[in-house]
Amino acid sequence: MLKVVILAGGMGTRLAEETVIRPKPMVEIGEKPILWHLMNIYSSYGFNDFIIALGFKSEVIKEYFLKFHALNGNLTVDIANGKVNVHSSGKLNWHVDLIETGRETQTGGRVKRLQSLIGNETFMVTYADGLAQIDINALMAFHRSHGKIATITAVPPPSRFGKLDFDGDMILNFSEKPLQNEGWINGGFFVFEPEVFDYIKGDETVLEREPMEKLAKDRELMAFKHTGFWQMMDTLQEKQLLEKLWKAGNAPWEVKS
Repeated sequence: MLKVVILAGGMGTRLAEETVIRPKPMVEIGEKPILWHLMNIYSSYGFNDFIIALGFKSEVIKEYFLKFHALNGNLTVDIANGKVNVHSSGKLNWHVDLIETGRETQTGGRVKRLQSLIGNETFMVTYADGLAQIDINALMAFHRSHGKIATITAVPPPSRFGKLDFDGDMILNFSEKPLQNEGWINGGFFVFEPEVFDYIKGDETVLEREPMEKLAKDRELMAFKHTGFWQMMDTLQEKQLLEKLWKAGNAPWEVKS
């Protein structure tokens, strides 16, 4: 089964109001961690094999999954003898590897550390703090169609993310954090062939810099252009926006059962 890597080790300093006590992937939208929402997106398309790259406050994420059924299902507690019966918490078929990738490791370094787990297979990578109404099957079909090493999902908002320049769907230039609000930007939701590991030197490598720049230069980086809903959760204001959409029953990323 194709693996989904979730980069969940960052410190989330721009969301310090929430991340002082927990890592950003555990910040809740509608009483569920944003990580849960993200995993549901992939799971709804049949991708249930996850590798979560841990770093900052990794113990909080580990504890959540250790107690997952108890937190998300019903319990029967026999007070007399202390026995606890955990009832089914749904039909989730997730397999989750929780891997320590270092507190200070950069995004590329985290991916590199997972090479032995991923092996010689196509895999997906995404950030643990962004949600989208994205068709994962269409993303995978696009990746398979062009035969290049890497696909990045390109979206059109704020200028503080990496800007992409195109020739058709081929990325000719990748520039991180431009000063102007124009064009397409890095929306995460990557698909990689295992050759991408050759572009990552080690822990200090930032995925969005040298590897992406070199892939673009080698004409091995393609863009899946997504114009639907996409929203990162970098600030308290963005967290509140996602929360408002969820509570109103108008969350575009929500997986309907």
